[in-house]
Amino acid sequence: MKFKLKTSLATFCTMLIFASFNVYAELVAVPALTKHVTDLTQTLSAEQQSQLEAKLAAFEQQKGSQIALLIVPTTQPEDIAQFGIRVVDAWKLGRAKQDDGILIIVAKNDHKMRIEVGYGLEGAIPDLTAKRIISEIMAPSFKRGDFYGGINNAIDKLIALAAGEQLPEPDHTTSNGQNFNNMLPLLLFGGLLMGGILRAVFGRFFGGTLTGGAIGLLAWVLGGGILAAVFFAVIAFFITLLGISGMSQMGGGVFGGGSAGGHDTFSGGGGGFGGGGASGDW
Repeated sequence: MKFKLKTSLATFCTMLIFASFNVYAELVAVPALTKHVTDLTQTLSAEQQSQLEAKLAAFEQQKGSQIALLIVPTTQPEDIAQFGIRVVDAWKLGRAKQDDGILIIVAKNDHKMRIEVGYGLEGAIPDLTAKRIISEIMAPSFKRGDFYGGINNAIDKLIALAAGEQLPEPDHTTSNGQNFNNMLPLLLFGGLLMGGILRAVFGRFFGGTLTGGAIGLLAWVLGGGILAAVFFAVIAFFITLLGISGMSQMGGGVFGGGSAGGHDTFSGGGGGFGGGGASGDW
């Protein structure tokens, strides 16, 4: 009798463990965060996504807070609130010390939506306010099939509420670096053109010195930093001094080893969430 009981208990525990593994394996994967708007259902048109992306990027640039939108077909077998916690844990929206991130999730096939609010904005957007945005703004539009209208109006309301919170000014160091990366091709082309002109007017050495100084200053103004400014100043000097053919003979080109700039992608800033927000359906 004891042996049968132990065997039955062991079998039950084994089945429970396998069932847990199966549920875990079937959880909806959290997509990579590369932009403010992630639509895995093609609910929004490309133009609508671009408009929302521009609005959210401009708000982040102005305020520093991050708002992101995620549209998925379903969160099953998880509840949307549980799925939301996994997403914000992975994405870390908002700044690390201010915790000023907001995530809007729409599970289209489940007819569910949720607004996750970071610690730093729970005063400006308490749970009751998040619930009203869902029930009074999003749900009525979703019932009419107007997903863009409901999302856009909800974002406008969240931006207005978050903008009223007293938070530190955003740090624009990152955007300056992005401007530098975007201007890099023009910087290099301008250096070659300027170097050729100044070399013809002032000679190799003085032309190279003037070109190096100008390019270094421009690199610093664009946000490249001191090291980048010195690097490009030296490169511009030697290109002007030796000429294009001379630089080619030295080893096949200075800039052939890769790109100095990175890919401009959106990412979270390390913000924390504690379950603030609300869920709803339509």
